[in-house]
Amino acid sequence: MARVADWRARTFLDVGCGTGFHLPRWAERAASVVGVEPHPPLAALARRRTRRLPHVTVLEGTAQALPLPDASVDVVQARWAYFFGPGCEPGLAELDRVLRRGGTAFVVDNDGTRSTFGGWFRRGFPEVDPDAVERFWSRHGWTREPVLTRWAFDSVEDLEAVVRIELPTAVAESVLAEWRAAGGGTEVDYAVNVWWRSA
Repeated sequence: MARVADWRARTFLDVGCGTGFHLPRWAERAASVVGVEPHPPLAALARRRTRRLPHVTVLEGTAQALPLPDASVDVVQARWAYFFGPGCEPGLAELDRVLRRGGTAFVVDNDGTRSTFGGWFRRGFPEVDPDAVERFWSRHGWTREPVLTRWAFDSVEDLEAVVRIELPTAVAESVLAEWRAAGGGTEVDYAVNVWWRSA
C-alpha cells in the first residue's frame, strides 16, 4: 500500500476497523487516523486500544454511510469488510465522496483462485465467483495487486480455532481433517488481492 500511496503526514481512514488492531500502525506515519466501525462493542475496543494516540479517532458508522465530510481523507483502506465485489456500489460511492482529489482507496479481500486458504475459501463459499469479483473491480476502474501471505500461529489449536471462525462448520471440519491427515502444522499460505484506485 505504501508503495502505491504513502500516508505519511496525511489523513488515513480505516473502514471496518474492528477492534482497532491496525490503527496504531497507521498512526505511526499519518497526520491523523479515523477508524469507522459499525459494531458498537468493537468500536469501544478500538477506542480503548488507541486512547493514548491523540491523532486517532474512532467513529461508529457503516461503509455505505461514512460519518465524515466530503473530501476529508487522503488514504482509505478496507480489509475484509463490506467491499466484496457486486453489491457494494453504495460503499464505493461513499469512498468517492470522502476521498480528496489525488487520494487513494484500497480494498483487501480473499483471492479464491490460489493458495491453501483460497481453496478452503472456495469450498466454504462456492457462491463467490472469483472471476465475477475481478470483473466487478476492473469495470469500476480498480487495479489488482495479488499478494501471497501466510497465517502463522503459536499452536495447531489456534489455527483450528481461526479456521472454524472463517469457514462454515461442515467445511471447516472437513478441511481441518484433511490438514491433520496431511501433517498439518501451524502455518497456512494465504493469497489476497489488494484492489486500489486513486481519485
